Amino acid sequence: MTSTTRRRAEALGLILWLALAAGSHALALDLSLPPGAQQSFGTVQSPGAYALPTGPWKNGTVAVERVEGRVEVAAWHIPGNDDTPFQLIKPLRDALIADGFRIVLDCRARACGGFDFRFATLVLPAPEMFVDLTDFHFVSALSDDQGAVSILTSRDARSGYIQIIRAGGTAGDIVGGIKPSAKPASVGPVVKAQGIAEQLDTNGHVILSDLVFETGSTTLGAGRFASLDAIAAYLAQNPSRRILFVGHTDATGSLDANRNVSLRRAEAAVRYLRDRHNSSANQIDAQGAGYLAPVASNLTPEGREANRRVEAVLISTE
Repeated sequence: MTSTTRRRAEALGLILWLALAAGSHALALDLSLPPGAQQSFGTVQSPGAYALPTGPWKNGTVAVERVEGRVEVAAWHIPGNDDTPFQLIKPLRDALIADGFRIVLDCRARACGGFDFRFATLVLPAPEMFVDLTDFHFVSALSDDQGAVSILTSRDARSGYIQIIRAGGTAGDIVGGIKPSAKPASVGPVVKAQGIAEQLDTNGHVILSDLVFETGSTTLGAGRFASLDAIAAYLAQNPSRRILFVGHTDATGSLDANRNVSLRRAEAAVRYLRDRHNSSANQIDAQGAGYLAPVASNLTPEGREANRRVEAVLISTE
């Protein structure tokens, strides 16, 4: 898992931190994270849309409010932290209230709906975000002029985890203003064309960790995806190279159903390159592997999350 985690980290599109750094003086809200917080993921879709949960799982569904505009998704882990999910979320929730947000949902694991709630909402896959299905806390909030924010906290035996999604409002109001209270968050590498090229040429494939699909969804949002933009540049610079996008799932459900879902997610990546970059159809294709190529155990929630992914595979031989 160490090498897999490292490869996933190298593929992260951590454009959020850098994109907002220059404009941080305009931030309206200052959310302080616990000491030692390390940013594990950040991405921006603009324009985008987010289904903000406004109620717990009930009668087979989660009540949501669709919020359109700039969508920022970020996650942190806090090694060595022993706070409970409630202790992690409380100061962030209080800061939202102080800034004029109204809390529309504030629930813990079972009260949220447990397993069903977790998998009906947008949550980053492990290892960027880990969720203990029996021990997590969720808060969502709305502001008339600052859009929507959701915060999810959980922990494992050694670390705390925080995910924050901000949609609508003015760019940079929330996520860019978050800062650790003791030392700066570590920021992973930005996905660039040369980084993608190195991984494809050296490893033969790269996991596209910034392609985040909502549960059951097989379409990408309307925003930009750094990894796909980098692959488009790579293909434009290397017209003889060919890339196969391969979708993967966890082992929940039948193989046929998972192959169909994984194929449609891979095809979404192909459409992005064709529509956004006019990439040659001869250079890109899609396949679905279903659950046949896991990178982690399907016996754990974090393993299943890691297995749900899209990879770009270099199939050129010259």
